Amino acid sequence: MSSLFDDWVQHKAISSRPLRHRSKDGPLRFALYARTSTKDFQDPVSSCGWQREAAQVLVEGRGVIVAEFVDIGYSRRLPWNERPRSAALLTALADPDRGWDAIVIGEYERAFSGDQLTRLLPLFQSYGVQLWMPEAGGPVDPGSPVHQALMLLLGGQSQREVLRARYRVLAAMRNQAADQGRFLGGRPPYGYRLVDAGPHPNRAHARWGRRLHRLDADPVTAPHVRWIFAQRLAGMSVAGIARMLNERGVPCPSNVDRERNPHRSGQAWTLRTVAAILGNPRYTGRQVWNRHSTDPADLAVRGWNAPKEWAISTIRSHPALVSDDDFVAAQAIRSARSTQDGSRRVYLLAGLLRCGLCGRRLDSHWVNGRPGYRCRHGYTSARPREVSGPKSLYLREDRLLAELLANVGGGERGGPAEVIAALRAGGLVIVCHKDTRFVTALNKKEPAPQGELFMG
Repeated sequence: MSSLFDDWVQHKAISSRPLRHRSKDGPLRFALYARTSTKDFQDPVSSCGWQREAAQVLVEGRGVIVAEFVDIGYSRRLPWNERPRSAALLTALADPDRGWDAIVIGEYERAFSGDQLTRLLPLFQSYGVQLWMPEAGGPVDPGSPVHQALMLLLGGQSQREVLRARYRVLAAMRNQAADQGRFLGGRPPYGYRLVDAGPHPNRAHARWGRRLHRLDADPVTAPHVRWIFAQRLAGMSVAGIARMLNERGVPCPSNVDRERNPHRSGQAWTLRTVAAILGNPRYTGRQVWNRHSTDPADLAVRGWNAPKEWAISTIRSHPALVSDDDFVAAQAIRSARSTQDGSRRVYLLAGLLRCGLCGRRLDSHWVNGRPGYRCRHGYTSARPREVSGPKSLYLREDRLLAELLANVGGGERGGPAEVIAALRAGGLVIVCHKDTRFVTALNKKEPAPQGELFMG
């Protein structure tokens, strides 16, 4: 609640200059939009404070700021409708009683990236709302050639700043991980805990009290990691390891560290969890960075980078839970193994089949002396099957090949190898139901209107 003195100061600031822009009922009323990209490394109070001050200097003598929309912890690359407070501002545009007449920002780069402003201006215009920004010296005029050039320049400069900052940060992090073995943040791998590693090497950060951290063996979970590698080296399957961990009541990684894993169930070990531990080079005592990547268009989408893109330290930065030789040997167990008679099992359609019920890729499955494929709809040897769950889907390879050749004209396109090669080259998959199959583009369950091959 403002005091009488604060009201007096505000009144003097408004009346100190003649108002050149007024609404019908008095001074032009502004809604301020401000943004900070992080909550932990950028002080929201000071960041929003200087943005507010820049906006107040711009509108001084012309109007007053009566509302504020501040996004904290959201990247400028996100469009306005995906940031909570800017989305609320866009929603308020349609409200005739919103209480403000124009929008003001403190700096272009805080509010927009790329061509976001160019896309938003027509929307602001349709509601009769001006956008004011310091770079334009007042309201932005979409019809002015000067302002059009200014928007293009600011958009390109903002994008360039993002790319340059990203390159510098990534290059520095790669060097710190590979050459210095420095822990760069994130969740410690299962089997490790974070311990203090001394003051920050940057003197300014050290004066602020920031300290480095490193990984150390966790006395509770590290023995389980060693046991997992020992069982794998003894020939046990990944599913068997997960099943034994569950039977022994060993808490899974997301259960041990609930604070950093609120998005996971924490209920049981899965094949993927065990496989991730067996394939993580960090357990050799080396620091590893850049195993994952984020889609710039969708920050929530994460994937795996190729091993050649990983940054692996040349020195051991923390205690090893498995030797180099044992780690490499564990990776080799994952490769294809010969059968008892020395032959190799070949699955021609591996990777091309998707379940029409759950969307999962069908597993290659050798049964009755011939190749086949199955989908258990998420059921594994480490997870009990639900009583009410759907029955598993089993399909023979020879019957699938016969259907495929019959529908695409095997005589014209060649034999099975040529047809399968054409499917892979075209990025196509076969969606399988119990009685019917159809060919469609990857990541689609429904057939396109034309060009799809129905079978069954």
